[in-house]
Amino acid sequence: MENHFYLGIDMDNQYAVISYYQLNKKEPETVSMIAGSERFQIPLAIAKHGKTWLIGEEAQKEKERGGVMADRLLFRAAAGELITFYAKGADADEKFAAAHESYTAREVLCIYIKRLMFVAGSMLKPVVPDMLVITLDKLSREATDLFLGMAPSLGLRDNQITLIERRQSFYYFAYSQREELYRHDVCLFDYRGDTMSCFRLQRNLRTTPQLLIMEEKKYRIRREQADSDFYQVAQQFMRGHIIATVYLVGDGFDGDWMKTSLAFLCKGHRVFLGKNLYSKGACYAAAVKADLVYWPFVYMGATEMKVNVSLKVKNCGKLEFYTLISAGDNWYEKVGECEVILSGTPSIDFWLQAPSSREAKIEKLELSDFPQRPDKVTRLRIAAKPISDVEVKVTIKDLGFGELFQSSDKIWEYTMSL
Repeated sequence: MENHFYLGIDMDNQYAVISYYQLNKKEPETVSMIAGSERFQIPLAIAKHGKTWLIGEEAQKEKERGGVMADRLLFRAAAGELITFYAKGADADEKFAAAHESYTAREVLCIYIKRLMFVAGSMLKPVVPDMLVITLDKLSREATDLFLGMAPSLGLRDNQITLIERRQSFYYFAYSQREELYRHDVCLFDYRGDTMSCFRLQRNLRTTPQLLIMEEKKYRIRREQADSDFYQVAQQFMRGHIIATVYLVGDGFDGDWMKTSLAFLCKGHRVFLGKNLYSKGACYAAAVKADLVYWPFVYMGATEMKVNVSLKVKNCGKLEFYTLISAGDNWYEKVGECEVILSGTPSIDFWLQAPSSREAKIEKLELSDFPQRPDKVTRLRIAAKPISDVEVKVTIKDLGFGELFQSSDKIWEYTMSL
């Protein structure tokens, strides 16, 4: 396992933070573009000097020298913008005339990520990770399609890149620590601009796997009296709960302004402050999604499926359940597929079960106008694709049975509301 490594990138329109993780290491390491420093936030900016791409602060310096810098790459890629880079000479002679190259913002963002991967990977070799997890403030279908579409250009297979929200990164980070740090509830305060986003994780020890729920609230903080405002927010948000650990992230915590609020937080709680929690959490998520660490938890957030979707099949003579969609899977990118041989009546039973329940609901889907064939000589391809966290579109295709029975090309589609 020593050669396996995982990358986590936390990204918004201003900055990216990248961490890498090897399972033989105690915890993920975060990359700084400035040797020896802990300036982990890399400006989400890129410039081109000749044939060389520059990112972060180097791109900002190129702009100061008169070059062209592109920033706000997430917004511009989502908007489908075209970005033009050009280089001008020192005078107006034709040989110094502007030479320009145009790229889509999506291509430029992909180049930026490749440069980040190279910086982190060059410390380890190989450069390409076993899995890359990108964490954003909010997920959408458009953002998911944007990043997953970059996989071939990044040298990754489809199953080597995934996206999660920052609140999920917090979840993976919090429960990858020593158990004493999550023995009770865990809180995160994210302070950016004039907004304090508050998150509290609580686990249900009576379920298997342990079900995690998250409470989330937002408050406005007045900069001129941030200490007293934060003190009141922390008191209100934590009241009535046993809190083991508190994490503080965001630029709003810069400076030495926390007095009363910090004294309150440190009374009976472990408190940690930093700017790389999300990228480290993404690294832990990568290891979990690669099934290389034991993970007895399931988180049920806005982008996670709320139910397990399974088929009851006979495999090597034994009845067992085959899971197409698992509760906790990200519905934006999950597709469950399998091929089965049909036995009995032309219908498929789907078993729907919430992780907190021992009871399952059976959804029977009838295959109308099914071709007349003997038993067990029909192969079906079944695909289950979530269209929300509580809806799944099921597509069933008749594949026939080799040379004995040609496919009828019939396709049955259903939408199950869970």
